[in-house]
Amino acid sequence: MSISFEISTILPATPDAVYAAWLDSAQHSAMTGGAAMITPKVGESFSAWDGYIFGTNEALEEGKRIVQTWRTIEFTEEEPDSHLEIELEAHEKGSLLTLHHSNLPPHGTQYEQGWIDNYFEPMTRFFQG
Repeated sequence: MSISFEISTILPATPDAVYAAWLDSAQHSAMTGGAAMITPKVGESFSAWDGYIFGTNEALEEGKRIVQTWRTIEFTEEEPDSHLEIELEAHEKGSLLTLHHSNLPPHGTQYEQGWIDNYFEPMTRFFQG
């Protein structure tokens, strides 16, 4: 049985800036602290956190939405990719980022806190300058 969750955060940057940083290797690496290889192209594969995370860009709407297949090295070969959807909306303090993560394997409960610790908190610091 797969698991899913939704979490949100407010980031001190415009939706366009967050979108651009997420899909740029150098900025993604700088904002998370782990090496990333990513491009803003549908169908392209990516990796993040020094190869711990990898997947494919499935759909991109500039400044609004990022949809990716997503897995870590902890997934077994038999387990399908999970589904990640990031929605960005303008907010009075910058951007509201809502992350929907679904089709995770039963052992994937740690990823919810992982997004907070390894993405949301470092991204806030990155965009605060």
